[in-house]
Amino acid sequence: MNDRPRNRTDESLIALRRILRATELYSRNLAQASGLTPAQLRVLQLLATSGGSATPKELAQTMGVAQATVTALVDKIVSRGMATRMRSEADRRQTNVVLEPAGREAVKAAPDALQQRYVCAFEQLKDWEQAQLLASLERVAAMLNADDMDAAPVLTTGDIKGVGRPS
Repeated sequence: MNDRPRNRTDESLIALRRILRATELYSRNLAQASGLTPAQLRVLQLLATSGGSATPKELAQTMGVAQATVTALVDKIVSRGMATRMRSEADRRQTNVVLEPAGREAVKAAPDALQQRYVCAFEQLKDWEQAQLLASLERVAAMLNADDMDAAPVLTTGDIKGVGRPS
């Protein structure tokens, strides 16, 4: 057995790498299973939980991203027949994104989302544990000069629009 104390710096880097690898592997598994990126799946999930229809603005607000980002995501899922765009009956200037049966099936068939596992585990923590973990994660982001980066609550690597990813 090694009597040297563990190097906390190395241990912290290993933990970060494990998080990155888990995110990468999930993205790869999702792409193989459904051809979707995590962000595209999230749009489909939001449509499914909002009665099958939402405006791009609503989707962008819920995901915490720019409307242009949602437009790119919706373009991909519309091109695959998983959703359609329809003019709103209430306001002809507005367009709704409507979930199609293929999109509903993709949501059902997708592997368990990594972020859903995280959310379930995080929400089971006591309030003080959540606050401590959040503070630690925010501190890590600041240490990496990433605390001001625009980010959505979607665990994925690379550009959230899915550029260079399966469509």
